[in-house]
Amino acid sequence: MIPRHELTDQEWELLAPLIPRAATGRPRMEDRQVVNGIRTGISWRDLPERYGSWQTVYTRFRRYALDGVFTRALQQIQARADAAGDVDRLVQIDSTIVRAHQHAAVTGRKKGDPPAGRTGRSRADGPYHAPGAVLRRRHGEVQTPGAAAERKIVCE
Repeated sequence: MIPRHELTDQEWELLAPLIPRAATGRPRMEDRQVVNGIRTGISWRDLPERYGSWQTVYTRFRRYALDGVFTRALQQIQARADAAGDVDRLVQIDSTIVRAHQHAAVTGRKKGDPPAGRTGRSRADGPYHAPGAVLRRRHGEVQTPGAAAERKIVCE
């Protein structure tokens, strides 16, 4: 039984020619072992010993990422699959990946207009206070916009 993060023989046959080989230097850790370690997706320091030293796996991962090895491998494998007719062109978009740009939220209001969702009552109520909002404290009593409007009516 192959562990979940291990490449199958068929997958490795596709990927092996796309991994760069070192021409000189000391013997390297086996490429398949390193790629399997990269595929685990866990923290480098928590990498199981069967994949080798985490520093080696991380160094190789970083080198491959900076050199564009993963991008080229993906493009070549996709091109082969497309040529063989194995690529299905059905595209689905999930709402978790569709984002509105930050400027899409602008309401286009004019200066002095209340923000969206709030209504300005009268000048006595204040331009942005919703009904029932606290306006001010006067001698310990709390006045609401409605109370201020009622007081005006009574005084007039």
